[in-house]
Amino acid sequence: MSWYSPHLETSLALIHRAAGANSASFIDVGGGESTLVDDLLARGYQNITILDISQTAIYVTKKRLKEHAEQVQWLAGDVTKIALPRGAYDVWHDRAVFHFLTGTDERLAYVRQVAHAVRPGGYVIVSTFGPEGPTKCSGLDVVRYDADSLHEQFGARFQLVDSVKELHQTPFGTMQQFLYCYCRIEEK
Repeated sequence: MSWYSPHLETSLALIHRAAGANSASFIDVGGGESTLVDDLLARGYQNITILDISQTAIYVTKKRLKEHAEQVQWLAGDVTKIALPRGAYDVWHDRAVFHFLTGTDERLAYVRQVAHAVRPGGYVIVSTFGPEGPTKCSGLDVVRYDADSLHEQFGARFQLVDSVKELHQTPFGTMQQFLYCYCRIEEK
């Protein structure tokens, strides 16, 4: 898990900008063993959903959170295929899932999910490896993006508000470049 970080400060800052209030509905895609949920709960966020493909990762986090796990909705499944409620989320957050989608069909399915699940006027925060990030992660191929190429994957309905590059030091001591795109879905 080279992308692991004990606290996702850049994510937290962007979420704070996007959410507006602690009652905002929030989904963290690929949030399995991440400590982002711990930090969101500590900051008083009340409507959190964690989606991860690994039921084991979800179990580990539920065990870590103990009784606080009951305050979170947990979903296990593939983000490109799982049934998500229409317009249910004010903020969509993904750190280190989208760059693993190397096929065009996978990326299109992901974008359709975002457009379906995030309410008009809601925000999308997606972080991938930046242009100088690794080409593989955990033995898997990834796609690297700059702000324009990542935003292009989502299209004109997603208005780019900001982008941020971040250097992440892995648990192994190497540096990885991440790129965050922060978008707003246009209201109809």
